[in-house]
Amino acid sequence: MPITPNHTLEKLRAGKTATGFGVHHLRGPAVGALAAACGFDWIFVDMEHGAMSVDQASAICIAAQGQGVTPIVRCCRDALFEGTRCLDNGAMGVVVPHIDTAQDAAEMVQAFRYPPLGLRSWGGPPIQYGYRAPDVATAQAQTNAHVLLCAMIETPQAVANVEAIAATPGLDSLMIGTSDLTASMGLAGQIGHPDVQAAYAAVAAACARNGLSLGMGGVYDEVWAPKYASLGARFILGGSDHAFLMAGASARAKFLAGL
Repeated sequence: MPITPNHTLEKLRAGKTATGFGVHHLRGPAVGALAAACGFDWIFVDMEHGAMSVDQASAICIAAQGQGVTPIVRCCRDALFEGTRCLDNGAMGVVVPHIDTAQDAAEMVQAFRYPPLGLRSWGGPPIQYGYRAPDVATAQAQTNAHVLLCAMIETPQAVANVEAIAATPGLDSLMIGTSDLTASMGLAGQIGHPDVQAAYAAVAAACARNGLSLGMGGVYDEVWAPKYASLGARFILGGSDHAFLMAGASARAKFLAGL
């Protein structure tokens, strides 16, 4: 029985760029369709900073599976169970913030991979199989290969431990959370600071050595985004719904005010 393909993971494994549409305020089944219509590859359903429930996140993810984008959720490091429930109900990937050590990364993988790679519990036939009952052993192996797991690097401690984190079996990507990284370095907002550039270079090198995709979040300008992409960033968060709405609506309001 075929599983719904994870097109974002396929693009990353092929060395291509996959761009993400952040979901913070939007709700409902149209979210994925809007992101796809704008040309994005995946949606970033933010359960760390957004106020959505598991039920709301799952509804967005289920709808997105048929809308041409890959549904990926971000759950808090101390709420991995929310990510597991979302995976059982439509999500095709999980991003976990504040992964500072190899132990943090291992715990993440254990939660989201089925045995023998992890300890995830089987919750029955998911939407990826059209809710039809597949062979369990086959389905768990296929799901392990199709779920995207990304650990976020957001502190100097994480950068110092990045080689050990990147070597954790079961990860697909390390994403630098640039906003939190700069803040934790005492450089809040200075995304182009030399120390931040050095951190990007270190994480990029660890990803390259361990066959992981470098992710980039919190870099939305046209100066530093290309520079960090040139280091190999391919799993790129393009911005959040509220920023897109503010930019588009502000430009429209300015135009209308000038009529």
